[in-house]
Amino acid sequence: METEKLFYEDSHLQEFDATVLSCEVYKEQYKVVLDRTAFFPEGGGQYADTGMLGDVKVLDVHEKEGVIYHTTEQPLEEGSTVKGKINWTERFEKMQQHTGEHIVSGLLHEKYGYNNVGFHLASDYCTMDFDGSLTKEQLREIELLANQAVWKNVDVEVTYPSKETLADLDYRSKIEIEGQVRIVTVPGYDVCACCAPHVKKTGEIGVIKLVNMVNYKGGERITMLCGARALRDYEAKDVNGKEISALLCAKELEIAEAVSRLKDEQQSLKGKVADLSGKLLAYRAKEISVEEQVVAVFDGNLSGNEPRELMNQLLNRGAKICAIFAGTDEEGYRYVIGSKDADVRPLSKKLNESFQGRGGGKPEMTQGSLKGREEDIRAIIVAETDA
Repeated sequence: METEKLFYEDSHLQEFDATVLSCEVYKEQYKVVLDRTAFFPEGGGQYADTGMLGDVKVLDVHEKEGVIYHTTEQPLEEGSTVKGKINWTERFEKMQQHTGEHIVSGLLHEKYGYNNVGFHLASDYCTMDFDGSLTKEQLREIELLANQAVWKNVDVEVTYPSKETLADLDYRSKIEIEGQVRIVTVPGYDVCACCAPHVKKTGEIGVIKLVNMVNYKGGERITMLCGARALRDYEAKDVNGKEISALLCAKELEIAEAVSRLKDEQQSLKGKVADLSGKLLAYRAKEISVEEQVVAVFDGNLSGNEPRELMNQLLNRGAKICAIFAGTDEEGYRYVIGSKDADVRPLSKKLNESFQGRGGGKPEMTQGSLKGREEDIRAIIVAETDA
């Protein structure tokens, strides 16, 4: 017997009474079938409702051949009557997103002929995939038109047209549908086949915010936040904006300009620091003796490309083999070993074998990392040199 789907009778129904028809063990949980339910199962790109059946948590809901299965933490007695209560905050947010998606998809289809080829409604975001490209200006226009649909507070209509009526109806649908087709209409904006519950009036959506757009499979993937989710997003960004404003001593609406100036200043300072670091490295190189067979330098302050630059300067001063180790005994070392006329790969291989190292390279230069103490590393270098 098919389950009576109360969510189609009233999308705003939050509580209901039902009879438990069956309860079976499902892995470490249970599958419960009721004679009627307001819990919407996973489908149409929308995840399932959660909530309670009596004192038992409903974790997931699925439909198979017209029967709705509730995945629960605990068993329920067959034949008993239970009070169901859906997580209304979660459900209402999903309806806000889903109806918002219909409006945006309808507008893009009407204005540009694009089809919605993918829809995913997660617990914290909603994405829509379209088979055409948009500019940022076009996206802003669609967002404004979508919000105008919200402000008009039009009725969201649900109908079950006959096959004859359906044949003449211009509606959106991503898949072929067998049996009775459920049509959700936002007058003036969208007509679409859809199995999910929606808000009753567009004003319930609150606001539609298109927060991101990226190229995806030759089209666009748009991320959307509606209603409560859009408000939370705004609140988080408002807090961050105020904190950044205070840190930069700039007005909130001018923080982007302030950050741009700060970035320019940083780039200028980085150039000066790089110039000074280069001079300091040159002074350091002049102070290091290059008489040993292998000139080994350990320095925890070297970063970026400085180890290689120091190695090259010492080789230019006459070092036969130069090994630079950047790091500490505790955290390990990043090394570069080079020579103008000797093969440094055997030394690099021995160091890797002795100190759990990784790396390699060409005869004239190797690079890698290892773990060990400076005195032990120097001992291996001396042993290899004397061999």
